Amino acid sequence: MTYLTPGDPKRRVRAIQAFVVIVAVVFGIRLVDLQILEADAINAKSYANRAVSRVLPSLRGDIVDGTGAVLAQTVFKYDINAAPDIVNPFNRKVNGQDTTISVEQAATEIATLTGQQQPEVLAKLIGTGKYSQVAKAVDAAVYRRVKKLDIPWLFFDPRPSRVYPNGAVAGGILGFLDPDGKPLEGIELAQNACLAGKDGEETFEKGVDGIKIPSSAITTKAATAGKKIVLTINADLQYFAQQILTSNVAKLQADWGTAVVIEVKTGKILVAADAPSYDPNVPGKSSVDVRGSRVFRTSFEPGSTMKMVTAATAIDAGKVTPESHFIAPFSMLIPHSNGYRVSDSHVHGNDKLTVAGVLRDSSNTGAMQIGNTVPWQVRRTYMEKFGVGSKPGSGFPGESAGLLNTSNTWANDVIKRYVSTFGQGVSVTPLQSAMMYQAVANKGVRLQPQLIEGCVDSSGNLTKVTKDKAPVRVVTEATASSTLDILEKVVEEGGIGRHAAVPGYRVGGKTGTAQITDPNTGRYGNLHAISFIGVAPIDDPQYVVAVTAYKSRTISNSLGATPIFKAIMSQVLRTYRVPPSTTKSANIKTTW
Repeated sequence: MTYLTPGDPKRRVRAIQAFVVIVAVVFGIRLVDLQILEADAINAKSYANRAVSRVLPSLRGDIVDGTGAVLAQTVFKYDINAAPDIVNPFNRKVNGQDTTISVEQAATEIATLTGQQQPEVLAKLIGTGKYSQVAKAVDAAVYRRVKKLDIPWLFFDPRPSRVYPNGAVAGGILGFLDPDGKPLEGIELAQNACLAGKDGEETFEKGVDGIKIPSSAITTKAATAGKKIVLTINADLQYFAQQILTSNVAKLQADWGTAVVIEVKTGKILVAADAPSYDPNVPGKSSVDVRGSRVFRTSFEPGSTMKMVTAATAIDAGKVTPESHFIAPFSMLIPHSNGYRVSDSHVHGNDKLTVAGVLRDSSNTGAMQIGNTVPWQVRRTYMEKFGVGSKPGSGFPGESAGLLNTSNTWANDVIKRYVSTFGQGVSVTPLQSAMMYQAVANKGVRLQPQLIEGCVDSSGNLTKVTKDKAPVRVVTEATASSTLDILEKVVEEGGIGRHAAVPGYRVGGKTGTAQITDPNTGRYGNLHAISFIGVAPIDDPQYVVAVTAYKSRTISNSLGATPIFKAIMSQVLRTYRVPPSTTKSANIKTTW
């Protein structure tokens, strides 16, 4: 039998002590490493596991009219969400006592405030999922009441919501946003750089139960609100014009109608009304062709409203005076046109008319003769100065330049040259039409139309929109005055024009009845674009009102447009408290 030799007890103790010391040193070094050397990295990793980041949406800037009335604004709505896997009864102090609130009771409280049924809410709270939307886009008042319930497993996400408080008023001008907040039309699109804010970001910590730690919210980047856009539009006048226009377009059974009001001395657009229009709060309820503004984008042959340009051109070129004599037959052959004949709207003999009489009676044959006193190259240059064929520069996206045929086309097409004297073979938008009359009302100077005043920052500083078009001297001041006198005779003596008269004011204007080309045949059909464009008061021109109804089916001449003009011009003069006229019209002969 072999026996183990007993070791030295002291050595055994020293070995154990050494081992313990070594282990302690290793753990100590590791502890120092964890708590000091690697503390930041560990904390960062731990925070990353606990931290949750979310976007803090910014508020889009308001759009207001020239008086400061809000046309578009952004408000916050809130999604109420829950994580079903952490939904449990919770304690709430009621009258100073801790009271357990069951899930069923909480569902009843939520349903009462959100307008839902209790079973509907309860179904969204039960389960093992991480996310459930209890209510979507509730307004701020509901959000505040639900939040006051202090339910720990409810979460609230702000959702910016664009609101147009006046509905369809100026809808075609304002535009709208898509569900993700992207601007798709109108001023919302054109001025997005001013209106759009910058989103921020919030980071917070959540506990093991998934609930946000109340004291942990850290805003890493604050949201910046957008700026405000100020328009020149007068919302009250816009509403009135849309009401009048919509009702009359319905009576006329027209495809569409427009009404434009221009402040003569500034070029500001006070009204840009379309019928039909649409409500930008619910753009999906309207057809695509309505979601915009025909005032700026739709061009058409203007017809007889262009005769004002023809007369002003001949007067300014020194070829005629308002009382120059012409014999206007019922119809005329255009020279060198292979028998192309132009006729007036009503049968008559050889009428002896002055230039004023030609516009009063809206004679096509008379207008061709007036236009023919000026070389066609000169006349085309005047049309360019009146703004035909170029974009007005209003600031509205997608505005049209209309159509003015090239010099080469006119040189080779005698028919286009002649018929342009009475508004065929050219096209203009309703805004371009209005600005032609603004030029003669403004002593012969055409201004750039203005729809946008500017962008206002949070401090109230207005950055005005820069005009990129200089004023254009179209005709002399004397020519402009003579042209206004002629337009006044249209309203004083014209068979249709007199229906545009506004009691107490001197009003001048011109009718327009343009045949519309049939797309199937390429020929002029039986439907018309009817218009009336006028200026008031003639003794001190302040406003231009231009009205158009396209494809009127009940009234085929400007008698359908003059009531709209009269109603809108009367309201404009009342709104701005323009004093009644105290002078008489010029004594101009219309026949000889």
